[in-house]
Amino acid sequence: MEITLITEGTYPFHHGGVSVWCDQLVRDLGEYRFRIVALCATGSELSIWKSPANVVAVDKLPLWASMPERQKRKVQRTCLPACARFLSSLAIESGGIGFTESLRELGELAQAGELSGTLSSKEAVDLLLAVAPVCSDRSGEAGPGRLSVADAVDVLSLLEHFLRPLASPPPESELCHSVANGLGALPALAAKWSRGTPFLLTEHGLYLRERYLSYGPGTLSQPARAIVLRFFRLLVETAYENADVIAPGSAYNRLWELTNGAEPARIHPVHNGVDPVCFPVATGEPAVPTLSWIGRIDPLKDVETLLRSFHLVRRAVPTCRLRIFGRAHEGQEDYQRRCVKLSAELGLDGAATFEGPVESPLEAYYAGHVVLLTSISEGLPYTVVEAMASGRPVVATNVGGVAEAVGDAGILVSPRNPSETAAACVRLLTDPALRHALGEAARRRVIERFTAERCFAEYRSLYARLTMSRRQRILRLLARPPALPLSSAEPRALSLECAGSS
Repeated sequence: MEITLITEGTYPFHHGGVSVWCDQLVRDLGEYRFRIVALCATGSELSIWKSPANVVAVDKLPLWASMPERQKRKVQRTCLPACARFLSSLAIESGGIGFTESLRELGELAQAGELSGTLSSKEAVDLLLAVAPVCSDRSGEAGPGRLSVADAVDVLSLLEHFLRPLASPPPESELCHSVANGLGALPALAAKWSRGTPFLLTEHGLYLRERYLSYGPGTLSQPARAIVLRFFRLLVETAYENADVIAPGSAYNRLWELTNGAEPARIHPVHNGVDPVCFPVATGEPAVPTLSWIGRIDPLKDVETLLRSFHLVRRAVPTCRLRIFGRAHEGQEDYQRRCVKLSAELGLDGAATFEGPVESPLEAYYAGHVVLLTSISEGLPYTVVEAMASGRPVVATNVGGVAEAVGDAGILVSPRNPSETAAACVRLLTDPALRHALGEAARRRVIERFTAERCFAEYRSLYARLTMSRRQRILRLLARPPALPLSSAEPRALSLECAGSS
């Protein structure tokens, strides 16, 4: 049985918690064949994960690759009415009505090669200016000005890139499993609409919240930003509406899903898990007081607050060191340079070190007395669970599902609060009894609640349930008495169901 696993900006081209989870999933569920559909930047990315034998293919869907000039100029007037309906649904006055239907139309046009050139055309600019002239925020309050021609060009350029996954043939597997909402849901939606393929949606982080953070004030003009964020909100809601099962990584994520229209009966939270055998308890501690941090260097991880917190820790524990493991993904190199500069400005040279990626995350967890997480947005992060499994106490920001992971086996702090984070670190560094007690409690908590065995048993059950449900639908169609005439829609439905399962 073949599963299409859809990723965006993660597996198999990047490190990180979601990639770790994907690799664990395909290896643990070895009885399934997996086709990876990876949304990526340019298509030139190289896999950094060695695929197990049950991964039959990795298909790249580049969002930002250069488009042939002839395709850019290919404006299909037959596509313009559907574009008009789609752009109208992004106007605040529409309330999102018509978004899903017009997105489905655009998918069919994209398959015929008619969408990208049309969205890049002057006609599309005129359409957008006509239907969404005034910026409004989600509350419906008028924004500071009208959408300009330049704004419309910016918006349409982004939408053309965002919708490129619709131009690829819909997956033909028995189940589509997207490991994030948003753009990663587009191939799964296309397969659901064209073939009736079951759609499982996993949310590790909060896609919509992270889009709000990444498209903050100043990234685009206010009118353009409002429309782009409305697109993401409506896309996320469409995925919730169409997914057969939504499997958030935490109960916290479930609250966001409910707020954005997901039906409670279709939400099935599944916590991430690790194999405790792979994370043995550290047998000792560093010779000097040391804080450890591991992850991708990215604004969402808020490395700047990490550095400011450490600057305050050094006032109380002058010999303390901070070891930072990881690097920026492509496109975030400027942020890493900014962090290195801030470290120098704070006088942390020699005390705070940027050490790049490590062969094993255990190196990072064992490197510190305490493991830190200063993110402003998270799902249920592997770094926290793995550090806890290794017997290290954590100081972590209370965002997303972090509190569910940590419980009373670590210290939670407010995001973007250097003084609170520093106080927690100083407390643990100067109180060995508390530090060791929390490390032992952290290990116990992981073994009781957050094992990979428990996590992937849940997914094995979900896969079986969703694929069995589809087969039962096909059998019911096949078992209908031949004397009863089929409606005009049923032969096509039956052929699509059977084709997808062949």
